[in-house]
Amino acid sequence: MNDFDPSGAVPRGIGDKTGFFRSRWRGTVPLDRLFWRDMVFVATTISIVSSVAALVLLSLKLPLVLVLAVHFAPVPYNIFLTWAVWRTAEKVGGAKASLVMLGSALWLIATVVV
Repeated sequence: MNDFDPSGAVPRGIGDKTGFFRSRWRGTVPLDRLFWRDMVFVATTISIVSSVAALVLLSLKLPLVLVLAVHFAPVPYNIFLTWAVWRTAEKVGGAKASLVMLGSALWLIATVVV
């Protein structure tokens, strides 16, 4: 039960946003979609955009703290996706899951370092 709705229902917009993270954490998203679409395509794009923005801020001679904050802003999301891939891969099992786990670990290292 919440303060705004006596029925205790979660507002639709809030449930939709938490459902994205919840479904990945619980392993209900297919491993291929989680790895290839969410991690390799979307999160890599976010990391690249963040790095480019940080370079622009650096070229504008803004404080280094701000530049580093922008550059490393996607890291918590990337860590979350890596853990989600590992959790899902453990449920799936097999050689493919092991390769995906290795790939996600290498991907995380690459996105943090580069």
